[in-house]
Amino acid sequence: MNATTIESADRPLNGLDRCDSCGAQAYVRAVLNGSELLFCAHHAHKHEAKLRPIAEVWHDESHKLTA
Repeated sequence: MNATTIESADRPLNGLDRCDSCGAQAYVRAVLNGSELLFCAHHAHKHEAKLRPIAEVWHDESHKLTA
């Protein structure tokens, strides 16, 4: 993972970050092989079992939905 990816992996998600699957607001960032994937809570949950074990970063802010 390069320095830019490390910095972006720690950046809080905001309303401009969109799910790569459906375009809804993203609440989860997964970094795999230095590439960033963004997911809404629905698609993060759908793909978590496959992606989380191989992700370098799994940044989950879905708690914001219930706060």
